[in-house]
Amino acid sequence: MASCGAPDPQYLALAGPTASGKTAAALALARELPVEVVNVDSALVYRGMDIGTAKPSPSERAAVPHHLIDIRDPRESYSAAEFAADARQCVAQIRARGALPLLVGGTMLYFKALFEGLAAMPAADAGTRSRIEADARERGWPALHAELARVDPATAARLAPLDAQRIQRALEVWQLSGRPISDWHAQPAPGTGLAPLLLVSLEPTDRAWLHHRIEARFDDMLRAGLLDEVRRLRARGDLSPQLPSIRCVGYRQAWEWLDAQDAGQPLPLGVLRERGIAATRQLAKRQLTWLRGMPQRRVVACDAPDATTQVLELLRQQARRLELA
Repeated sequence: MASCGAPDPQYLALAGPTASGKTAAALALARELPVEVVNVDSALVYRGMDIGTAKPSPSERAAVPHHLIDIRDPRESYSAAEFAADARQCVAQIRARGALPLLVGGTMLYFKALFEGLAAMPAADAGTRSRIEADARERGWPALHAELARVDPATAARLAPLDAQRIQRALEVWQLSGRPISDWHAQPAPGTGLAPLLLVSLEPTDRAWLHHRIEARFDDMLRAGLLDEVRRLRARGDLSPQLPSIRCVGYRQAWEWLDAQDAGQPLPLGVLRERGIAATRQLAKRQLTWLRGMPQRRVVACDAPDATTQVLELLRQQARRLELA
């Protein structure tokens, strides 16, 4: 897809950390209004990755049109810039049909790319990436995270020491440009952004509530067959843990657990559970950090008993401005 160049079509956005209830709120609104959902989750773009991404079910997608889901093979990449162009086109097409575009997800860089535009930072460079990966194999990703903290403390502060994909990209940009990636992110491309009428953010007042939801959801994924799903991906033979798709939370931990089994060093399932939950909590922490940098958002406490009702009322008010309610 490419940007259609339409003059600022209008849409609503619903953000929040993983397991905060975004999908349920979006589906509730769709029962009242002619909503079409545009996915803002970097893991949902991959085909064949359904359980570990908590992808909307076939029945949910049949009931409500969803866009930007299953648009990439797991061996392919998908950038924030590509998302912004695709989302602009989706919004324009949905509005042309007289429906309400509702952007829903938790990949905050995607939201930022759409809202503000992205400066044209250096493209990926295979040689630089190979050198960084070789360094990581020798010293470990925590050492490279410490190196990143020296040159780009703002980015290092929001990344986990084992977040290989993002550490690698941040160091790559630094080495290619001499500028921290946080500087690039802080300098949007003028005139290329498309802000929503309203950004609603589901955020917990009690972090323990979210942690409990994360644990319950990861347990559900294990029962639903997450390991079998990852086994199928491994059996393809053309995927590796270095790909963005396999670095997704849950998949990376399951892949490593299966590696240990194959190497004759089996680990208890509880180790996978512990690592998967810890990685998901770290993801939620990063998402909340990003959200605090979006002062325009309207916050709804996702752990409030009437959270969905509050979200619906806020979105309804804006939908009336688009003559949809």
